[in-house]
Amino acid sequence: MTRLLPSSSASPLSRLLPFSPTFPLISNCTSSFSFPRRLATSSLSLFPNTTTAFCSSTSPQYPLNMSSAAAFRTTTNLGREVLEVPQMGEVEMHRVAGEALQRYTSNQLKRDGRGVAIVWFRNDLRILDNEALFLAWKSSEAVLPVYCLDPRVFGTTHYFGFPKTGGFRAEFLFQSLDDLKKNLLRRGLNLLICHGKPEEILPSISEALGVHTVYAQKETCSEETLVEKLVHKGLERILLQPQATSANAATRTPKLKLIWGSTLYHLRDLPFTSGSLPDVYTQFRKSVESKCKIRSCFKIPEMLGPLPDSTMDQVGGWGSVPSVEQLGMQKKEASYCYFVSYASIDKGMHFTGGESAALARDLLKVYKETRNGMLGPDYSTKFSAWLAFGCLSPRYVYEEVMRYEKERLANNSTYWVLFELIWRDYFRFLSMKYGNSIFHLGGPRKLEHLRWSKDKNLFESWKDGRTGYPLIDANMKELSSTGFMSNRGRQIVCSFLVRDMGIDWRMGAEWFESCLVDYDPCSNYGNWTYGAGVGNDPREDRYFSIPKQAQAYDPEGEYVSYWLPELRLLPKDRRHSPGISYIDRVVPLKFGAAPQHHHRPHRKDVGRATGPPPPSQEGRRPRR
Repeated sequence: MTRLLPSSSASPLSRLLPFSPTFPLISNCTSSFSFPRRLATSSLSLFPNTTTAFCSSTSPQYPLNMSSAAAFRTTTNLGREVLEVPQMGEVEMHRVAGEALQRYTSNQLKRDGRGVAIVWFRNDLRILDNEALFLAWKSSEAVLPVYCLDPRVFGTTHYFGFPKTGGFRAEFLFQSLDDLKKNLLRRGLNLLICHGKPEEILPSISEALGVHTVYAQKETCSEETLVEKLVHKGLERILLQPQATSANAATRTPKLKLIWGSTLYHLRDLPFTSGSLPDVYTQFRKSVESKCKIRSCFKIPEMLGPLPDSTMDQVGGWGSVPSVEQLGMQKKEASYCYFVSYASIDKGMHFTGGESAALARDLLKVYKETRNGMLGPDYSTKFSAWLAFGCLSPRYVYEEVMRYEKERLANNSTYWVLFELIWRDYFRFLSMKYGNSIFHLGGPRKLEHLRWSKDKNLFESWKDGRTGYPLIDANMKELSSTGFMSNRGRQIVCSFLVRDMGIDWRMGAEWFESCLVDYDPCSNYGNWTYGAGVGNDPREDRYFSIPKQAQAYDPEGEYVSYWLPELRLLPKDRRHSPGISYIDRVVPLKFGAAPQHHHRPHRKDVGRATGPPPPSQEGRRPRR
């Protein structure tokens, strides 16, 4: 909750305390701060934006390009094999990002507002193409940017009690806040970082500064929209003193203006309402591609200041960006990925948070040919985490694709980047159509009759990478070690959990929510409902055969041997079926059993449920 200063006579502004590392952020947030979302009545992420990192499809015709694996194994200091994304130094990164920002800077923009406006940053941690920031600047004489570190975000997941925000995602968030603060400072502003609930913080600031409007990006899922409603109610209780000198000047209340800005296609430009959204992606894509125009990015002025005249010294300054260590995440069990940070990993990819890092990433020319890979820095654009936090605008990606095609070359990669962005849009619009049903066991199709197991031992073997199937175990090791997994890997481990193990799909979805650095609710739960056969598309029902997937995407076992070093000495054709050289398999496959190579007899299956029957056709539709 919002911290209060001891003086009862303090002004509204002095009652607000920005976040300071000396105050615990998540001390008591598991129950009293929990959201009433995902109730059994009737709320989604991009398999890579989470199950969803945007940018990796599922077409099987492009096997893993192992040239990227060699680059991936660049050993850094102290024997660590960590690859930075983007792959450039900080000076070069800021130079490239600065050039991008300059292309979208204009000196022709007019400012015609009065008073003070707040821009409440949420999942839009950027300056470029941020309509909420632009409108706050245009409608005011002074702007105060605010970010609220809401303890509820660091609580636990609804059904199974995993931490909602793992260490990797928390670290990415804090890096993004630090970068946003620096970029705002370069343009005459700053970022007030407060610890507490937005519905308490924003009204307090608005009353103290006489704010006429709070601008923020509109969200779609119930936890986020509930906060919007509470902020609106809190602002309605504030009565500001009239600015006019006449005796009959009326009092006024601050307004909350929510701006749509998270998708490629604007909500108001769709050729249908959210309630009549097609249940088949192809129908949606063809309709928007033929009938909708993508809006241009918003330009930004050279300077966004000034800040309000009121000093922040009386409340302890502007606050500071916390660290994962200050949250205590490194003090828990090392086996849980949400308690570790990038500083503790020794292999895999390390994503740098922030708009500057996002603008410095350029991979259009190779995306289509490598988007189904599993190892290395270049098998997908890796934009998903920056899109999830709003460090990167999807419209900016679109305009960069158009610029790339004009200046360099139009190729398959450029179209497939847009194809993935449209998938991302689709899941966000679906979250509006189906609401909380995307979080429920029966999904949008309300298939409550399906039987699922919640066997703890089976689930933990999947979570910890101890299933006996190298392809599954390697992917889960990568997730727990880095907070990331390829789009292809996410589909495979999802199919194995729900089809072969028969485990409740929500356990997998919530574990991904906890671990993924690129989590967003729309894509994550959208993909898991699809993978579990309870999604909105009645034709959707897929089974991914591990032997087929291994042969198609890791034929020489390079990926599995990277994450499972005990397999490196085996012949390449045995790395996916190592027999007695590896641990026992916890369950048999329903279809396409892998060769055993003189494997020991299986242990008895424990608590295995049937789950929904798998389809007869393997991997029928392209993935996001």
